[in-house]
Amino acid sequence: MELRTLQYFVTVAEELNITRAAEKLHMSQPPLSAQIKNLETELDTVLFIRGKRTLKLTEPGQLLYRRAKDILSLADRTRSEILSMSEGMSGTIAVGLVEGIAPDIAAEWFAGFMQLHQNVRFRILDGSTDDLLQKLRSGIVSLAVITSPCDHSLLHSFHVGEEHMSALMSRSHPLAAVMDRKVRVADLVGENLIVPSRKALIDTIYKWFKDVGSEPKIVCEMDSYLDAAALAGRNVGISIYPTTAYIPNDNLVSKEIAGSSKKLEYLFVWRKGQPLPVIEERFIDFVKQMVMK
Repeated sequence: MELRTLQYFVTVAEELNITRAAEKLHMSQPPLSAQIKNLETELDTVLFIRGKRTLKLTEPGQLLYRRAKDILSLADRTRSEILSMSEGMSGTIAVGLVEGIAPDIAAEWFAGFMQLHQNVRFRILDGSTDDLLQKLRSGIVSLAVITSPCDHSLLHSFHVGEEHMSALMSRSHPLAAVMDRKVRVADLVGENLIVPSRKALIDTIYKWFKDVGSEPKIVCEMDSYLDAAALAGRNVGISIYPTTAYIPNDNLVSKEIAGSSKKLEYLFVWRKGQPLPVIEERFIDFVKQMVMK
């Protein structure tokens, strides 16, 4: 199997349509069909179930797709490492950053690393922790800053920061008029709550309320801080999100949730068993040194 043939197969597997795959590969349909057929002959198996308009991967096809993605990724990383060795440290590092203080935490890393290696560039992808974990699994990013917890059997991780959780509410809400800059979990009992959609955080919120002998009244789960703030501003409920998620707005009031356990931990993570280019390994070492200062 040649790398080029594997790339053809991966494109067809992702498009599930020979015509679209051929267009994406800038080639005509008959040669692409022939390449896939030759690959099936070489492996003595059927990789696709052919329909009238679409294709469907067989079980061997699904296995080959996963392996081919890994092989092509490793080939790209090897090429990148060799270029870095011959040209000095260079290339692009893709990093996923969860919303909250992660961009602020990482900004100093990016600036410091680029100062040391002027030919290095960064590609930043944002999203919820669940989004970034999926991007790590699919290989879109190799490194990410997420919120805890994470599966330590699958990921390497180390602590890079933390922040308090806050309650975001409309200025017209009765709790907003209370002079105290903090609210207790007991103050939120019976209130409509808008919370992050990540199951691990929802479980944590349930534990908070269990500690005061109650249950949270969750009316909405959301990924976007902006949308959660908009709903809070219209009195749909009180949003529980990291403090830095507060959107400066005259119609909103943010109050920290009291208690030392009401914090969110940020972790720098990458997959176990996944070979990394030298440039990314150097960046991990650099971040560790920055965090230990």
